[in-house]
Amino acid sequence: MDALRTLFDSELGYVVLLFGLFVVPRVLLRWRIPTAVTSFGLGTAAAIGFDLFDHNETLHLLASFGIVALFLFAGLEVDLLALRRHAVILGQHLAIRVGLIALVAFIATHAFSLDPRPGILFAIAILIPSTGFILDSLPSFGLDPDEQFWVKGKAIATEILALVLLFVVLQSTSFSRFGLATLALGSLIAILPPIFRLFAVRIAPWAPKSEFAFLLMMAVVVAYATRALGVYYLVGAFVVGIAARRFREALPAMASERMLHAVEVFASFFAPFYFFVAGTRMRAEDFTPEALLYGVGLAVVVLPIRMGAVMLHRRAALGETARRSIRVAVPMLPTLVFTLVLAGILRDQFALPSTLFGALIVYTLLNTILPGLVLGTPVPTYDAPELPPAGADALPRFSSDAAPLVRE
Repeated sequence: MDALRTLFDSELGYVVLLFGLFVVPRVLLRWRIPTAVTSFGLGTAAAIGFDLFDHNETLHLLASFGIVALFLFAGLEVDLLALRRHAVILGQHLAIRVGLIALVAFIATHAFSLDPRPGILFAIAILIPSTGFILDSLPSFGLDPDEQFWVKGKAIATEILALVLLFVVLQSTSFSRFGLATLALGSLIAILPPIFRLFAVRIAPWAPKSEFAFLLMMAVVVAYATRALGVYYLVGAFVVGIAARRFREALPAMASERMLHAVEVFASFFAPFYFFVAGTRMRAEDFTPEALLYGVGLAVVVLPIRMGAVMLHRRAALGETARRSIRVAVPMLPTLVFTLVLAGILRDQFALPSTLFGALIVYTLLNTILPGLVLGTPVPTYDAPELPPAGADALPRFSSDAAPLVRE
């Protein structure tokens, strides 16, 4: 065991790790195991089986780059004009999701003896889809343009709702804390446009092809700032992506296809480290038979409810058949990032019992594997963003210029 630790403390050990993260997950795709799940499993095996990589600062830095790039990519996909154009349908979807969160939080607080705040976080962890990974892997699901449009729209709207709820719940320990945190976050968001404008006017003309480095560093800085506010990296990177997209008229390269491709490549390299590091935080006591049973039980009960809510809403609002609406509901099932993040917050800040922590992990692994099995398509990787193919056959991006092809 000591020899193994010595190996992984050396340069050769990092080479072996790189091979494991970039080759082994691809090999296991033939058994329909998403690469993100494999990376997570490798991290779990390293921690539980060999006690490796505990508090490795290098891996934590690489993992931070991965999660920041993925949520930056998701933010760059957001078109607020498109969300406003379909505000009625999306508003109904969000109202249903808020109702489900309230119901699940109420049940969790009573069934598991949780306080209201951790009860709400528990509900968010099992109900909110991981938009970045859903958007990144949409081409793998074999959806038509209309289905892609609605999956994107609903996933993005739900993620915005979740980030707002996450901020409110974590900062609601007192009115003063909530007020100061809101002021700090609002100020952070307010200064982004002037910074982008300054870059476009004063720097970009004399520093060609510097947009990617600037955008990435902005995402990292703002992500660390929001983490200091207690809302993890997700909010900061996502907000920078939205701001960059809204600024594309003044600096088109900031949210161009080339920029998205650059962020895509960056994320595909660093995202596996995030899932690996998340796996190294697991402990053997998190996966007791009781935790496994609870996790499977959550999947059996919650996943049909989540799918049914989307399908019934689309039936009532758009007149869709069950066969068509399930193709929108199933891709929205994965909760991988939100569950991993919130499970960590619940354990670290609210002393969530190991049984419930392990149940959340089992639940999110199951709902991440499920979409590829149900839709019968190639397994989405969830850690390598995929842009639609270029050319005439490319699928439309989620934008205000692409109205959904709603069937009468």
